[in-house]
Amino acid sequence: MTLGGLLALGYTVVVSYKRASTSVNNGNGSLSLENIDSLGETFMVLRGTDRKTVGEEALRMGINGPWITKSYLELILERKGVPRLNSPPPLFNTSTSNQERPIVTPRPIRVTPNLVTHLEDLSQPWTRSPTKSKMEPILATWHFISSDPLHADSSVVDPVSFRDTIKLAPMPDSYDLDRGLLLAVQAIQALLENKGLPVIVGIGGPSGSGKTSLAHKMANIVGCEVVSLESYYKSEQVKDFKYDDFSSLDLSLLSKNIGDIRKGRRTKVPIFDLETGARTGFKELEVSEDCGVIIFEGVYALHPDIRKSLDFWIAVVGGVHSHLISRVQRDKSRVGSFLSQNDIMMTVFPMFQQYIEPHLVHAHLKIRNDFDPVLSPESSLFVLKSNKQVACEDILKILDPEKLFSSAQNFIDIYLRIPGIPTNGQLTESDCIRVRICEGRFALLIREPIREGNFIIQPKVDFDISISTVAGLLNLGYQAVAYIEASAFIYQDGKILIEVDHLQNAPSPYLQIKGVNKEAVAAAGSMLKLDGSYTTKSYLQIILERLPAMERSSSGINPQQAARLQELVEFIQSQGSSSASESSPCREVSPIEGIIEDMQSRIKRLERWHTINTVLWTFLMSALVGYSLYQRRHQ
Repeated sequence: MTLGGLLALGYTVVVSYKRASTSVNNGNGSLSLENIDSLGETFMVLRGTDRKTVGEEALRMGINGPWITKSYLELILERKGVPRLNSPPPLFNTSTSNQERPIVTPRPIRVTPNLVTHLEDLSQPWTRSPTKSKMEPILATWHFISSDPLHADSSVVDPVSFRDTIKLAPMPDSYDLDRGLLLAVQAIQALLENKGLPVIVGIGGPSGSGKTSLAHKMANIVGCEVVSLESYYKSEQVKDFKYDDFSSLDLSLLSKNIGDIRKGRRTKVPIFDLETGARTGFKELEVSEDCGVIIFEGVYALHPDIRKSLDFWIAVVGGVHSHLISRVQRDKSRVGSFLSQNDIMMTVFPMFQQYIEPHLVHAHLKIRNDFDPVLSPESSLFVLKSNKQVACEDILKILDPEKLFSSAQNFIDIYLRIPGIPTNGQLTESDCIRVRICEGRFALLIREPIREGNFIIQPKVDFDISISTVAGLLNLGYQAVAYIEASAFIYQDGKILIEVDHLQNAPSPYLQIKGVNKEAVAAAGSMLKLDGSYTTKSYLQIILERLPAMERSSSGINPQQAARLQELVEFIQSQGSSSASESSPCREVSPIEGIIEDMQSRIKRLERWHTINTVLWTFLMSALVGYSLYQRRHQ
């Protein structure tokens, strides 16, 4: 029916071929022998989801090429020639009886979409509103422009100077993650063909927007290395909680590495240990002639001091970054307050608003990450939790000794909540934003778990934030209502992770088994003989239940811990305010702006009361009319 419908709409068959295939799959990839009747040849095809794995499999089989990258259609057109475009479609029996009438295919209704073609036409800047448009524009092709007008008019151009003067023309639209990935790979191919080796790519955007995920997807397709700008942190800056400060990057070493790559030389890229906050060594990096591409990704990858040395600039917004903004707006609306996106951005993400967002608009490719990992089951962890005592030897027995990795860490979880959110007298984790302090770093744990039997299903979403972001949340009205201090011993082998948490003031430790494979997690629990001892309660629930009945309230804090929590809050506010003041100039709010904001909040309250009054009057008038009709009938 689909083929017939396409032919009825006017499509014409121009090329067809028959393919006979025999495939073998070994888990890492598949090997197929495909016979194409129109070509009279058999082709061997290796397929896999990972570029390096496919290449290693080919070498293991002793196959060195030559490889063909053309499609079967391209091969047929090259060897057989281009067919006539007016080839008639297959004939159908059009004779109809008097009782039968031919079915006429309806013409499709074509509606011209209201496409946004310019950034200034958006209701919000594209960096603030990463939402899908109703219809994405058709993928455009990449073009090059010359930065030197003399070369544009010259007929004789030096190849070396030509490479330095041409650059990509930016795409006018922003794209979703899938289309952006396709356009990014096409841009790299165009740069390799027109400018040659090497091609240096920069991917910038706020924390949690999906930069790292995009970079590794591109690297898997292209076959190149990815270097994170976090490798260039200065130890002294990191110890002062200035992770999101541009001055925390070793810019001189980064410039040297990019310069060496540009000249085709080997270079030493630093290795930074985020847990210890120190540089631990260097690794050699060289752009191979087989690929010729390197990707740098980080918050400041598109800063003018960095992007001037790069060939291709990609900006990514959305993801967890947008989820936090939406969460703050939701919490404020629940207590009858209104905050614009701009207010939240200036308070919670001052570094982004001042020093990151202005540079993203210059990107060659702008990508909106509409995927929300917090709400998606695709990025979930299956967790089993128990307070049954298990010996360390028993844990090590069920893990793969060749891939075993263990570590220890101390952490503090602080729970922030907006006062006034309706509760039933008890503090719940869903009403709070949890901030973890671990090894001197701050992370936002946005987890909305689902409980299914013994399992806790939670998203794998933890992303680093600066201390100024935590201070910004406190300035927006969030209050620290509880905290948990604990130490954890972690054992993992790549398939499952076992975490033994020692909570402060808890009589015994809790054991958590985590993994992306539900069956593997359940099997590990059975081998440790934990069946029947599982709990799905959060640590916050467990701590609150241990408090005396008279101390259980919506504040959720033990009076003995109040001094310690207040000490943490004061430290965050002092460090956060000093970090923001050193890195960005204070924005002075004029009296006019203050009056406007006050009027906007008053208008919102008036509109809300007007809606309530309208509903009440409508209900009252309906009751009066109904009562009068009832009286008339009985009279």
